[in-house]
Amino acid sequence: MKLSDIHIRDPFVLPVSSEQRYYLYGTTGEYAWTESGLGFDCYVSADLHTWEGPFPVFRPPADFWADRNFWAPEVHVYRGQYFLFASFKAVGICRGTQILVAESPQGPFRPVSAVPVTPPDWECLDGTLFVTTDGNPWMVFCHEWVQVSDGEICALPLSEDLASAAGEPIVLFRASQAPWVQQIEWKRTGMKGCVTDGPWLHRLPNGELLMMWSSHGAGGYSIGLARSASG
Repeated sequence: MKLSDIHIRDPFVLPVSSEQRYYLYGTTGEYAWTESGLGFDCYVSADLHTWEGPFPVFRPPADFWADRNFWAPEVHVYRGQYFLFASFKAVGICRGTQILVAESPQGPFRPVSAVPVTPPDWECLDGTLFVTTDGNPWMVFCHEWVQVSDGEICALPLSEDLASAAGEPIVLFRASQAPWVQQIEWKRTGMKGCVTDGPWLHRLPNGELLMMWSSHGAGGYSIGLARSASG
């Protein structure tokens, strides 16, 4: 199939050099806003143009805590295993990022712990893995604007096995600190605020640390770039 045949949101591509293949993950389009979370699939390609799939990589077990908003899966290679970071929610429970693990990029993925690693009383989403130069794992994620109005990008230290938080979250910056961000109004509720979505970090060969992230700007929903002053 071609990319135009694939119906997903929040795409994430994992290159696996040993296989000379790419794995594409994303929010399953038709289930993005429904009250029944399907799980996650992947698509596989050798050239980023023609794809095979979808292949199921995660289906929630009967006792899984979340039932909706299965969003924005990312898969990272860490210590020889594949870890899937994704957002989940249930009625009366805050949205959070949970971490799953598998031996293959095609799954099946299983939860590393029973609950998300984000704070249980925070509305959070879009967690991504960042490993420091000295090997310490962190999760960078969004504290949602729907709870704090001015959305935050936060960093949370993780245990070595990624099963739990290893400290308190740190606020890296707030959406309104970016000069290009514009406030939006959520028509369903009339709530106004500044959005933070989708952080992803990349270190340049010269050591500079960059973060791509999303919010609303003059041109609509946009991707911006933040630079770390300290690296």
